[in-house]
Order: sequence, then structure tokens, then C-alpha cells
Amino acid sequence: MPVITSIADLKRIYRRRVPKMFYDYAESGSWTEQTFRENTTDFERIRLRQRVAVDMTGRSTAGQMIGQDVAMPVALAPVGLTGMQCADGEIKAARAAEAFGVPFALSTMSINSIEEVAAATKKPFWFQLYTMKDTDYTARLIRRARDAGCSALVITLDLQILGQRHKDLKNGLSAPPKLTPATIANLMTKWSWGIEMLGAKRRDFGNIVGHVEGVSDTSQLGAWTAEQFDPSLDWGKVARLMEQWGGKVILKGILDAEDARKAAELGADAIVVSNHGGRQLDGALSSIRVLPSILDAVGDKVEVHLDSGIRSGQDVLKALAMGAKGTYIGRAFVYGLGAMGQKGVETALEVIRKELDITMALCGEKDVAHLGRHNLLVPEDFEGRWQG
Repeated sequence: MPVITSIADLKRIYRRRVPKMFYDYAESGSWTEQTFRENTTDFERIRLRQRVAVDMTGRSTAGQMIGQDVAMPVALAPVGLTGMQCADGEIKAARAAEAFGVPFALSTMSINSIEEVAAATKKPFWFQLYTMKDTDYTARLIRRARDAGCSALVITLDLQILGQRHKDLKNGLSAPPKLTPATIANLMTKWSWGIEMLGAKRRDFGNIVGHVEGVSDTSQLGAWTAEQFDPSLDWGKVARLMEQWGGKVILKGILDAEDARKAAELGADAIVVSNHGGRQLDGALSSIRVLPSILDAVGDKVEVHLDSGIRSGQDVLKALAMGAKGTYIGRAFVYGLGAMGQKGVETALEVIRKELDITMALCGEKDVAHLGRHNLLVPEDFEGRWQG
């Protein structure tokens, strides 16, 4: 058993163990991947203020996200195809989140279905919704999430049109993988992944197959999905989806102050400052760079969360100190899942929690609720100076 001290350790194991197609799916951005890279490198530009001679006993990383008690303000972000990174991946990740005491968000494009994850867990999880042209399917999906006891609906706003990710096109990404000569050659080197996958509950998109007329197997799925993301999604439709749901709503994919104000006006419980992990609009600013302008725009009218680029507890601390009330990890937990299953996700969470705790102490703070800009050294040009 290797000694795991960082998320990077899990990533190395993950890369060795998981087929190239699915590693590339997680570890890629759109077009030139500029935004994908800057999501992480912009965190490095922020420095921490060390403080000494402060009583550090009785520290706590606990907090709340949309009124829910959490062991630390970190949720597992909705990630598509999680069940291809590891057999029954969504179930294992949800169980890890439940055991650790943080929220888990299930993607519309999950392998394990809403019902399968609900049956395998004891506490409510969040459900992430992609809006489709098929409004009847969308309505049924919302109803299924409600019937499963999901405690919040995460509506993703930045995937009306799919950004081009070169690696996925070149690899012929599919679930389950199409058996081309290149894919077969790679799968032969990933035998432990393959053996586990043979025993998986499911190897296709559980929220779609069998729930859409004319889509009864994976051969029909690709064409349906490619045509279904709704490019006409606007604020009026978002409002109607919120009304259909009738519970707590998180709007994900906010990267502009004006959009943040509109989301707050709709009455969202939280917004997620996110560029989809650099997978949509390449050339957009990193999430951490736009966070201050969005906080300035909405004040305390809506809870502001952040995802895209978080790979450590120090990143979490920086986002919280900048003003976010919660953070999300996607790739960081996927690395752990692909490396060691449920145990790997729990390890990823513990690595982040420990780094958050120690860094918080060395910054002179005992509680995440007390973190603020006073704990940071932020470059004067961090947000950028742009022509109007």
C-alpha cells in the first residue's frame, strides 16, 4: 500500500490503472486547454500570511453549505462517466462522501442511476441537471430525483452547447468503450480495472437508457445525447425548472457578475462560480480570478460556491478566504476513485481536510468561518485590468 500524502500521489496511481480514454476524459479541457491550466496555476499566484503565537487548540473545519452541516466546505462535484473510472463509481463516491460528511452531487450523465445511488446510500445527495430539448424527459428526471429524496437540484447553465475536447474525439469516447484495435490494446494493460468492471451493476448511462423513448441500449445513445442539450436555455426556462423542482437549487456555471446578479434575483440558494473545469469556453478566466467580482456583485443575496482548479486543502482555504462559502472537487476525487475505489475517495477527502486544517492553523485561524482576505496576499493585478 503506497503512502498517500497528496492528490498528486492518487493521480499517478489513477493514470496507471484506468484506461487512457477515461483518464483523458477527466484530465483535459477544451481547445488549447488554456483555461484548464490556469484554473490551477492562478491558485498558485495567491500567497498565504503566516501568523504565530496564536492558540491553535480546538480547531474545526466544519461548516455549512446551503444550510447543510458539512465536515468541511467541500462537495463532490457532479462528474459524468464516474462509473467508467471505477466499477460502480458513483455509488462508491457517494458512500465515501456520506462517510466523510460532505455533499455528493450526482451527474445527469452518470453511469449508476439516481435510484441505484439512492438505494446504496442512507443520506440524501444532490442531483445535477442538464436541460434537454426533450422536456418530458427533463420533467421525469426532476421527478425521479425528488422521489429518490435528493436534497438539492444543481442546474448546470454552461453546457447548452458542448465545448470541443480534442482528446475525447480522438479517443472515440464512449460508455462502455468501443472495442477498436487501439482501445483493445490499451485495455489489455488495465486488467484490474477490467476485472472489476465485469462485476459492475451498470456500464451505460443509467439515467438515460430505458428512460427515453427509442433509447434502449448504448447503440442509440450517442445520437440522442448529441442532439439533446438545449441551446435555447434562458433565464425564463431556468425559473421554470426551479419552480418544477420546488426545493433548494444551486445554479452552476456562473462566470460573470451580471449572470450572478440574475441568478440571485431568481432566488437560487447558491451559485457555483465555475468554468466547467476548463472544458467549455477555452480562453475564459479561471474561477478563482473572477470570484471577487462576483462576490462584489451579489453581496450576501446568494451563497457563492466555487469549483474548477481545486487540488489541495490550500486551494480550498484560498477560495474560502477570498469569500466563497463552499467549494467543489471533481478531478481530485476522481483520481482517488480511479486509484483505489471508495477508499481512494475517502483518502482524497482526508488529504484535503488535513491540508486545510494545518494551513488554517499556520495562518493563525481556528475555524474556517473566520477565514478572510486578511489571511491572503493577493497580487494587485490578480483580477486583471481589461478594457471596457
